[in-house]
Amino acid sequence: MPSPFRPARELLVQYARYHRDRRNIATHFVGIPMIVFAIGVLLARPSWGGFGTPLGLQAWTPALVLWALTSLWYLSRGEFVLGLAVSLANGALIALAAPLAEGGTGTWLAWGLGLFSLGWAIQFIGHYYEGRKPAFADDLVGLLVGPQFITAEALFGLGWGHGLRDEIERRAGPTRLRDLALPA
Repeated sequence: MPSPFRPARELLVQYARYHRDRRNIATHFVGIPMIVFAIGVLLARPSWGGFGTPLGLQAWTPALVLWALTSLWYLSRGEFVLGLAVSLANGALIALAAPLAEGGTGTWLAWGLGLFSLGWAIQFIGHYYEGRKPAFADDLVGLLVGPQFITAEALFGLGWGHGLRDEIERRAGPTRLRDLALPA
């Protein structure tokens, strides 16, 4: 099994090989944040207090601990701006999700499990368009790289990281723009 501690460039190239169809990438812009948000909902319920927390939250939760650990991982992959951006994006999703964990058990589970399931359904629709299985099927670290990949794509759209984008395109292959017309 490959090491989860490879540099961001290597991880993004590997992930990009499974994500060359623009429709698949578009579904990931919806599905991945939905999944991160849902995980935030589900893991925000158990908590313990008494310690200061980042993000203005009132107590430590498994969601906050997971965010802190993944942020350390993102920040240590060699692309600091990208690591910071994905950590901030994930942190915002976790913070926005926390209030949904405060309701009744049914509401908490409905939001968390419902959004988690819907997010994955959207992901799998994208992979139907791609004609390829998800990256995590071959390497579980792909579950961490997904948020990093869509954050990189968003930053590329804002003009950041041309060298990184060029390297991904060169090593993973260009993005496929398949014919979007419906069959006759």
